[in-house]
Amino acid sequence: MCQSGSVPPCPIPRVDFPGLLKEVKGKRLTYLDNAATTQRPVAVLREMEDLYDTDNANVHRGVHTLSQRATERFESVRVKLARRIGAKSAKEIIFTKGCTEAINLVASSWGRKFLRPGQVILASTMEHHANLVPWQMIAEEKGAKVLPIPISDEGELDLDALQALLKQHPVALVAVKHVCNTLGTINPIAEVTRLVKEQGALMMVDGAQGLAHELVDVMAWGIDFYAMASHKAYGPFGVGALWGRKELLEQMPPYQGGGDMIRKVSFEGTTFNSLPNKFEAGTPNVAGVVGFGAALDLLAFVGLEKIQEHEEALLLEAESRLLEVPGLKIHGRAKKKAGIISFTLEGIHPHDIGTILDANGVAIRTGHHCCMPLMQRLGLPATARASLAVYNGKDDIDVLIDGLQHVRSILA
Repeated sequence: MCQSGSVPPCPIPRVDFPGLLKEVKGKRLTYLDNAATTQRPVAVLREMEDLYDTDNANVHRGVHTLSQRATERFESVRVKLARRIGAKSAKEIIFTKGCTEAINLVASSWGRKFLRPGQVILASTMEHHANLVPWQMIAEEKGAKVLPIPISDEGELDLDALQALLKQHPVALVAVKHVCNTLGTINPIAEVTRLVKEQGALMMVDGAQGLAHELVDVMAWGIDFYAMASHKAYGPFGVGALWGRKELLEQMPPYQGGGDMIRKVSFEGTTFNSLPNKFEAGTPNVAGVVGFGAALDLLAFVGLEKIQEHEEALLLEAESRLLEVPGLKIHGRAKKKAGIISFTLEGIHPHDIGTILDANGVAIRTGHHCCMPLMQRLGLPATARASLAVYNGKDDIDVLIDGLQHVRSILA
């Protein structure tokens, strides 16, 4: 549980997350792998259970009571999510199975119709593979190419280099993440978008790490697409969403064919449904979407300002304590950061750090974090990563530091 001091109390108590109330290898679980996935609060688990208990029916396809109620619960989440990100209309929200599918939807649908041979897609050097590989795939198919946007040694986008690239090449789209899952960098999306729009290109934002921690305002930023993941915002696995500008989504062909994305079908041809159904073929993850809605409700109840206050204070505490560990180096010192810290210990492989910490009940992430081009830029094979959430406190940092000192005593 959170302790008093410079870090304010946890916005949501640890006891509200059943997954945290356990021991790992005889030690209290210290969960610091939140950038990979967050734990789920009781409210989310109960909402999903209640859907199965009381309204277990398919959505959009029935006139009976259960189907109508399930549809109302499902569609209410679309409205909540639109409100959370500042969308103009809930019809611009497309439910997917995750952030990765949301990006693939844009790459496959928009890219297949609009990308032209010789055009360029720009993606930052810090991008997750999910916001890089889909663009490489469609670029190869269409005769286009993907070029990197450089970053500084501190892990910040080089905006001057971006501006130069935009002027040098026929850029069709720029792909940038909102928050870096490896370095914690919070990218200046509004400023990047301004530069992109000056050259007439589209702006795709990977928001996997953004929804739980940062303000999202898609209309004020002027972006074109924003991809989201439920399981990194205290919701269930297997659910995500894409926001896209209505005028763009209406021009794009369906991503998949099947039920619910059609208006009329015959062997002579098919007429597709309107938004958002056009992009939601087949039976959706109804319980997952309802659980996602419960997570959004909880975050809205607590308030983004309170969450940010806690996480910013905890990040300062964690970084200052980590730098006291001999031989430890933090990678990524951007001026604006979320609660994600990548580090290395001199002479010790990150995988060994993670293994020994696990024996002490501490869960962190080690490896390239699905950011191989970023690791190449940093000149590293891998890092250890501790990532923070609303239920982490100073006591978790204490356990992490003790564990790292133990790692040094064994391997340094």
